[in-house]
Amino acid sequence: MLHTKNIVLFDGICNVCNGTVNFIMKHDRQHKFYFSSLQSPLGQQVQQQTGHQLDSILYIRQNKVWNKSNAVLYIAKDMGFPWSLCFIFKPLPTSLRDRCYDFIARNRYKWFGKREQCRVPTAEERQHFI
Repeated sequence: MLHTKNIVLFDGICNVCNGTVNFIMKHDRQHKFYFSSLQSPLGQQVQQQTGHQLDSILYIRQNKVWNKSNAVLYIAKDMGFPWSLCFIFKPLPTSLRDRCYDFIARNRYKWFGKREQCRVPTAEERQHFI
């Protein structure tokens, strides 16, 4: 659909989302992942083309867009061992996994707070951002 790179699209003002991006970058030994906020032109384009909303992480992988719990599971799988062990939850019904995801997504600002503006990557991080 859009890219051949593995791209994580995240809510740029969400603290837990930014923490997740930091975690992925820290453990991305093979430099597989690129990042962009959902508020960016790319993020808005993908949301418009797919109908996904700002309340879900999106993961572009092998030219397919994954959202919610599927996005999280495929990111974990692509991070390699030990994170790939999370993929054992894939056989659970998507509706069940997404209900858990939605519960956290609905409360993320209340529990973890939010930023006044979208994340600005540091000079070191820029190579990972689109």
